[in-house]
Amino acid sequence: MLPVDDLGEPVPLDQPQRVVSLVPSITEAVAVSVPASLVGATDYCTHPSSLDVQRVGGSKYPDVDQVMALQPDLVIANSEENRAEDVDRLRANGIRVWVTEAPATVPMALKSLRRLFALAWDLEPGWLTQAEDLWRETKPAKLTALIPVWRRPWVVVGRDTFATDVLRRLGIENVYASHEERYPRPSLEELNDKRPDLVILPDEPYLFTHSDGPESFPGLPYALVNGRYLTWYGPSLVEARASLERALDYGQG
Repeated sequence: MLPVDDLGEPVPLDQPQRVVSLVPSITEAVAVSVPASLVGATDYCTHPSSLDVQRVGGSKYPDVDQVMALQPDLVIANSEENRAEDVDRLRANGIRVWVTEAPATVPMALKSLRRLFALAWDLEPGWLTQAEDLWRETKPAKLTALIPVWRRPWVVVGRDTFATDVLRRLGIENVYASHEERYPRPSLEELNDKRPDLVILPDEPYLFTHSDGPESFPGLPYALVNGRYLTWYGPSLVEARASLERALDYGQG
């Protein structure tokens, strides 16, 4: 019986040697764990910093012809980051595509990666077991936070998101965690009415800085954080917990 991806689609996996990843965090995971197999990645796949593979455009709008020209024996995509029509076109042209589900929690993300590496390469990466150990604990809730990820219009982290679970494990509750949308687009007036204990401003996908973002939330404490540590699931999780705790001035509390 063929293995199935996170969405239940059967995908043959047998030590793939030519992999194109359309998911930045998974690109990093593959590059660190089975570097010789990676032949293509998106323009947004920035880690490892030494990554030297063919670029195939953005995650949402990859150059599908360029992906196929690389003759991959596996393309890795994600249900939230990549478009279903691109996945369908690749499959219609005989390309094997493994689609991961957008993870709602840290354990869900790591379980998905563990299964992919075990099925594809019979591999248990060391960074994965480290990340599982580091992120197993959930601290008691001590703070509430608002987490914008874009402005013009404002977009914030909402329910069932990886970032919400990351912060929850650090003892920080997202004030939009119960919202019906995963990435709500509230007005700035509504955001300020929330009055959280803290506004958390990542440097990606929007590059918030001390002079671009905090001024919109007068009177509220804020923290600038590494967006990769907040939203990427892969080897970066080994460093992410300590880095976020330092950035939030919370780790020793």
